[in-house]
Amino acid sequence: MSETNNREPITILGIGAHVGDVELVAGGVLASHYLKGDKIATLALTAGERGVPAGRDMAEYREQKVREAHTFAGMLGGEARVFEIPDGEVPDDQDIRLRVCDVIREVKPNIIITHHRNSMHKDHATTHRIVNDARFFAGLASVERELPHHFASKLYYGENWEDAVDYVPYVYVDFDQKAFDLWIEALSTHWFVTGSKSFNYMDYYKSLARVRGLEARKEYAETFMIAPENMKLRQSEL
Repeated sequence: MSETNNREPITILGIGAHVGDVELVAGGVLASHYLKGDKIATLALTAGERGVPAGRDMAEYREQKVREAHTFAGMLGGEARVFEIPDGEVPDDQDIRLRVCDVIREVKPNIIITHHRNSMHKDHATTHRIVNDARFFAGLASVERELPHHFASKLYYGENWEDAVDYVPYVYVDFDQKAFDLWIEALSTHWFVTGSKSFNYMDYYKSLARVRGLEARKEYAETFMIAPENMKLRQSEL
């Protein structure tokens, strides 16, 4: 997503509906940027506690998910934030947009990564709309909040198996074995990635990173979409 030579470090903010969403779809790229000296931050609008293992207390599992968010971000030299909103109940209103706006102004990211617009999970689709509007509000000086305005110049939508409808890879971002290994080590701290009986998250996303890497003629890669209005190649000749 950026050149590594002769540039200032950048900040990337990943915003997911649940703890683990951004870590899965963009963790390799986040690890790669961390190894290049960039700053990483994550925000989960919910902990994702309704995926609680059978026989476990949901409140305790929520606390575990929050710890996992901080562990993952910490292993990439970054910081995590988790809102207290219950899993499955992300509100589609102005208040949540302004809360996310405030986080954007606090973190001051150059790049934001979030969900694609379509999903089988309503929290994902709602988060997509929230982040698009929150980025807009964060960049407006006329939206007066505690912190001054900040505009994140780039917005990407990650490739999530739950957000597959109409998802078409547009941007391929490759990373090397060192970043891949760090990503997988950090991802392994999430119980649902290694212990879920409903879907083999680890194998899927490891395999996807290799497939996308092959398509990009590289070792590993993750793909992203951008807003349709930005899908323009500008050039003076063929």
